[in-house]
Amino acid sequence: MLAYLRKQLTAALEARAALKTELDSVLAAPAAENRNPNDDEARRFNEKRDAVKAKDLEIEELSARIKDLEEDEKREQRAAEILAEHGQAGERRERVTVTSEPETYRKGGQQSYFRDLYRATEKGDRAAAERLQRNDREVMEKRAVTTTDGSMGEFVPPLWMVNDYVALARAGRVAADRLRSQPLPAGTDSISLPKIASGTAVAEQTSQNTSVQNADATLTSVTASVATIAGQQTVPQQLLDQSPINVDSILLADLAADYAVKLDTFVLTNNVANKRGLLSVSGVNAVTYTDATPTTAELYPKVADGIQLIHTNRLMPADTILMHPRRWAWFTAQVDTQGRPLVVPVANMPQNALAAMEGVNSEGFVGTLQGLPVYVDPNIPTGLGAGTNEDRIIILRADDVILFEGSPRAEVFRETKADQLSVLLRFFNYAAIHSERYPKAISVLAGTGLIAPTF
Repeated sequence: MLAYLRKQLTAALEARAALKTELDSVLAAPAAENRNPNDDEARRFNEKRDAVKAKDLEIEELSARIKDLEEDEKREQRAAEILAEHGQAGERRERVTVTSEPETYRKGGQQSYFRDLYRATEKGDRAAAERLQRNDREVMEKRAVTTTDGSMGEFVPPLWMVNDYVALARAGRVAADRLRSQPLPAGTDSISLPKIASGTAVAEQTSQNTSVQNADATLTSVTASVATIAGQQTVPQQLLDQSPINVDSILLADLAADYAVKLDTFVLTNNVANKRGLLSVSGVNAVTYTDATPTTAELYPKVADGIQLIHTNRLMPADTILMHPRRWAWFTAQVDTQGRPLVVPVANMPQNALAAMEGVNSEGFVGTLQGLPVYVDPNIPTGLGAGTNEDRIIILRADDVILFEGSPRAEVFRETKADQLSVLLRFFNYAAIHSERYPKAISVLAGTGLIAPTF
């Protein structure tokens, strides 16, 4: 138990150090810019500070428990030394003849297995080590017990490293974080933007003192409806009270992680009116690549086509390429006729590379392709197309798509399910996406050329 608590204390100290680093990072930008923290920074600072305080309390409790056990250990050690020196007081000694040697650690005997284990491992006591070896032989020769429950297995309890729990692997919100971000306005369930449908016009005046060109602009609008993304978890009060770790924090963190996945999916694939994701917008630049045996030599021009369509139709440059990690991995696996890779690290100064690799990441920025940054997003679907095995490549001018997002809320309710001694954990947020402002700012590459790659 003492060793286990010491490991818990080490883990808690490491966790506190990480929280302190996060706390300091919140104030890095205000300090560098010589300003007061904004509302979001102040909120995050208070959250991190509260987390540090909670961790300090946990560390104090662990330290106190370790100190108590260490004192108990010292008392037991002293008692064992006195016993070894003076023997058992009042012990009646008689000369007897035995037909078999008694077990080393028999019940009521003078030797203690755990005391010998401590002396042999910590003090190097040779006699204690010999008794332990003798006991091992006795167990092998006389006892047919195992670690199975019901056959002495209860004396070998499982060790639960709860502080090193394995969190569920979830993707991030790569696409959502690339869009133009704005805070969600309060007091509304939709956000409408006026849009010029047809504009004014100018023309050369045919001659002096004649009418100049006159064309009236016409207007329309685009609307983004506010969506609610929410999740909850009910846990028993006993779990919160009896668990040695903060289970509510773990579950709320998992809800927040899944919110990031669902928001990113909302941005990519949602297909509801006034909430359409990038892959569902009507009127985007569609580029089709059909091939049963796709190659980068054929796909590369298709990427160029998607880029030029934004130049031609939006009359502004694209700034982002989004693809699934498996598609980028396929790019990096390509070689020329000499077996040389076509996607190489920037440090290698490629002369005729297909793309440049900036870093090895499972999501986020990975490199450049045709001069544009490439971001891999595991939330891009891979089950599209007639064969349900295609992914998509999205090229866009990210600044033309606006994502309105509120402040996420994590809440705990004890009263709601008080009649069954349960606690309700809830996490939710509001979001709206304006993806149809400029449909021609988005190019989508699709087709059988984007089936699951082989390596």
